[in-house]
Amino acid sequence: MAWNIVAAFFSGMAASLGLGGGGILLLYLVLALNMEQLQAQGINLIFFLPCAVIAIIFYTKKRLIDWKAALPILAGGLLGVGLGVWIAGVVTAEWLARIFGGFLLLLGLREFFFRKTKSTKKRK
Repeated sequence: MAWNIVAAFFSGMAASLGLGGGGILLLYLVLALNMEQLQAQGINLIFFLPCAVIAIIFYTKKRLIDWKAALPILAGGLLGVGLGVWIAGVVTAEWLARIFGGFLLLLGLREFFFRKTKSTKKRK
């Protein structure tokens, strides 16, 4: 039970920073708790909702959300949700886990080998 709270804490912290807290929670649920991929995704969705609401409140207070840019992205995301739910219902749990692992691998490789660094400004 204590490890669940620790995993949830770090997942929530990563999510609020935009670092993929859902991925962390999914990995924990599937690897540590031996949960089925679809069940872990369902728990992740329930976990994400209150975390997202709290993060949105804080980011809005700090004026860190460009709502004109966010709303069209939200619309595209909602369309993607429909496709994703359909794929999750058609694809077997084994293939779903492979697809998720493949995405994690590709993201990791991209970050490791192709990460663009910002040019540092010279200090006076």
